[in-house]
Amino acid sequence: MECHYCESGADIVVEREGIRVGVCERHFREQMEELSESEWVRDIEDELDIDRAE
Repeated sequence: MECHYCESGADIVVEREGIRVGVCERHFREQMEELSESEWVRDIEDELDIDRAE
């Protein structure tokens, strides 16, 4: 399977209701970074008990 964003091979594939989408590591990281900066994720973090050992 190819990455949804480029022609590289997909490193991560998810499936939901019979639809499969794959992304390469680079695009996965980009999407995770974008999500981590969103208001939606910040709102959820407030509701979750997340232990961030840094």
